[in-house]
Formats: sequence, C-alpha cells, structure tokens
Amino acid sequence: MAMISKPLVFTYIYLLIYIILSSGVILYNKWVLSPKYFNFPFPITLTMIHMAFSGIVSFFLVRVFKVVSPVKMTFEIYATCVIPISAFFAASLWFGNTAYLYISVAFIQMLKALMPVATFIMAVLCGTDKARCDVFLNMLLVSVGVVVSSYGEIHFNVVGTVYQVTGIFAEALRLVLTQVLLQKKGLTLNPITSLYYIAPCSFVFLFAPWYLLEKPGMEVSQIQFNFWIFFSNALCALALNFSIFLVIGRTGAVTIRVAGVLKDWILIALSTVIFPESTITGLNIIGYAIALCGVVMYNYLKVRDVRASSQLPESSPERMAKEWKLEKKSSDIYVPNNGDGSGANILSSSDGADEEAQPLIASSRLSHIGRTQASNHGG
Repeated sequence: MAMISKPLVFTYIYLLIYIILSSGVILYNKWVLSPKYFNFPFPITLTMIHMAFSGIVSFFLVRVFKVVSPVKMTFEIYATCVIPISAFFAASLWFGNTAYLYISVAFIQMLKALMPVATFIMAVLCGTDKARCDVFLNMLLVSVGVVVSSYGEIHFNVVGTVYQVTGIFAEALRLVLTQVLLQKKGLTLNPITSLYYIAPCSFVFLFAPWYLLEKPGMEVSQIQFNFWIFFSNALCALALNFSIFLVIGRTGAVTIRVAGVLKDWILIALSTVIFPESTITGLNIIGYAIALCGVVMYNYLKVRDVRASSQLPESSPERMAKEWKLEKKSSDIYVPNNGDGSGANILSSSDGADEEAQPLIASSRLSHIGRTQASNHGG
C-alpha cells in the first residue's frame, strides 16, 4: 500500500511546488516593479535579467556539464524558427511585465483567461485550426466573462489593460508559430535546450526597446540595484521552469491544467492580501467565474476530441504517447498561464501555458519518458 502511494505523494509535492513557485514569481515580479514597494519600474530590464540568467544557466547545463545534448541546429532553422519565436516571446514578456506597473495582479490573472481565445483566433488565422461553432461559443463566454470582470474592476486602467492583452496576443502568436514551424521541421526541444536557444535571442531583441525606453530613465533616477533581490528573482523564475518540467513528467496535461486554474484562484486571493490596494469586487469574481466556465468547457471539448481520435487498440504506453501527441496537435488546450515572466512552459507547443517559458517545445516524447520513469521509480 505504501509503495502505491509513494509516487502519488511525490506528484502532489511537485504540483504544490509548481503552484507555490508560479504564484511566487508573479507576486515577486509585481513587488519588484511596483512603485509602492521595491520601486524598480523597469520591466524590460527585469525581463532582460531573467533572459540573461536563464541563458547563462542553460549554457552551462548544455555545454559545460552536458546534462542535455544540444539539438542539430542549422542556420536555416535558427533564422526561420528561433528568431521569430524569440521575437514574439520577448514581446509577450515585455508587455506582460509592463502591465504590472498599471494594474493589479488579481486583474492581470482575470485578463489572462483570454489566453485560449487569443490562441484560437491566431490558430484560425494561421490555418492550424478550423473555426468551429462550439469552440466559438466557448470563446464568446470567456470574453463576456472577462468584460464583466473588467467592468467590475475599480482601478481599471486602459494602458495596463492594453499592455496585458497585447502581451497575451503576442504569446498566442508565439504558441501557434511554435506549433507550425516546429511541426514542419520536426524539432523537439526540452526546457533546457529551448532556453539555450531562445533566451539569448530574446535578450538581443529586448535590447533596442531597453536602449530607447528605459536606459534614459535609469540614468536619471538613481535606482538602488540590490544584487540579491534580482538574483533571487531570476532564480525563482528559472526554478519555476524546471518545476513545470517535473510536473509534466509526472502527471500530464490535464492535471497541470487543473492545477493552473487552482493556482489562479490562489493567486487572486493571495495578491489581495499582500497588495491591499488591489480591491476585488463581486463583479470581478462573477466575471472571472463566467470566463473560467468557458475555459473549462473548452478544455473538455479539446480533451474529448483527443480521446475520440485516439481510440486505438494499442499497448498502453504507446497509446499514452499517442494521446499526448494528439493532444498536442489539437491546437491548444489551454493551460492557465503563469505569466510570470519566468520562463515556464513546457507544454508550450500548443497550450497557452506559461509565459516565459519553453518557447520551443513541440512534442512530448519527453513527458512520456518522464512518466515511465516516474512509474518505475515508484515501483
């Protein structure tokens, strides 16, 4: 009996770590950027610190310690896949982190319910998904919920909302691009290798907006640069990345989606306690609940499609791998976002998952392997 429950205990521990880290990173970023607290109002700089840190750590893991082997990267793949994906990745992080300056964490989480809507629109525009009536109705429900929620927001700020929504659409475009480009090239990257290629490139993309928008401001305001604050912040962001990797290896896409929804509610509650200026109204909650109904129904539809298309009498590991692959293709099962500017998205290829994350992962052979290992260890 004890043997059976041991892997399960570990799974819950990993899920708990994931929820703590993803909420923690978001709250930490807000605290650092917020004029009322640490007062470092330079989101591009913060994102660049995360990128530099992730890039350096992944470089050491790939090149020095050889924990994972690099992919056969050609100039053509770099130019057609890595560069455009990095550009949208950088944009989604830049806009998403800038939103913290204007709107509350709770309201940002509510707006993030729009992620599947944005991804669906982008997927239809790019031709990777067909416009379907049932999905469209769900999207409408999510949008209505978000609108109600915005209407109930006391400190509604147009600038912050526009930044956040633009960030969501940039992220959606990145997910769809990742899917299109990588499926065409048949490339698979795990979180470490994907950061290894994407982080430096995103850093370069962020340099121009930083030089034009933030460098002048930083020279004027004598900011206190506390090394430990930034180091610990970047470390949390990176740890989040790996925790998602562990969770997916242990559980699978549906579980992490449920954990994500749970995390959003926890985050909304926590943020109102930690940042008392973010008051929540009844309309906020009603709107968000409506939006989440849409998201949950959308996930259900997607999972149902996957199951329907994978009723094949195969041995279970193969079937699991196949279901997982199909699930990947059904463009975009929504994974509630970590938006943490952190670097966390293993599901990334098509799951609207975490913002800063695995900008490149497409197939999940890896998760399947992780799962088999998990069950073996558990034995």
